[in-house]
Amino acid sequence: MSDALFSPAVARNAAAIVEILGRVFPPSGLVLEIASGSGEHAVHFARAMPALDWQPSDPDEVARRSIVAHTRASGLANLRAPLAIDATRQLWPVAKVDAIVAINMIHIAAWDATTGLMAGAGATLPVGGILYLYGPFREDGAHTAPSNAAFDDGLRTRNASWGVRDVEAVAVAADTHGLHLAERVAMPANNLSLIFRKLDRPSANVGRASR
Repeated sequence: MSDALFSPAVARNAAAIVEILGRVFPPSGLVLEIASGSGEHAVHFARAMPALDWQPSDPDEVARRSIVAHTRASGLANLRAPLAIDATRQLWPVAKVDAIVAINMIHIAAWDATTGLMAGAGATLPVGGILYLYGPFREDGAHTAPSNAAFDDGLRTRNASWGVRDVEAVAVAADTHGLHLAERVAMPANNLSLIFRKLDRPSANVGRASR
């Protein structure tokens, strides 16, 4: 396990995320995780939902080595070897998946990673397929908590292209590729779950979702 990385956030949010995924994901099929990081989430999800096959990915080689280490240690048959997917690139090395998950990704990346994620999800998901996002977001142009505002300031100090994104802007980017924001769920620590569903055409209700 010398290559394995560990994130304290996984222990705090994995159970709450699984509760949402278990409700909105299909009972079986292939789930692609974008920006899997350490790989701990993938192990947790694959173990909690054994009828689903889990495909982790990350553009970073160090992260992929960590994913491999956690995957081998888990012994899970439904957890695949990681792919080197960069969300900003037009072509992904996977043609079709039943659901996609991206956790704590889009605020620690340039905006073209968000638009690339939406393009890739639109191209690989079937009609009715789910894209699940988790993390901090702004709503109606404002942060949902002072801690998120401070976190946003810290991100932008580290990299001017990073930052907590507006739900409405993310929904517009998604709608361009036929992904409708179907549900928004408040999560612990002032985070949100955003659940997008693939339509057969762009939605006329951009940014509207049940709460």
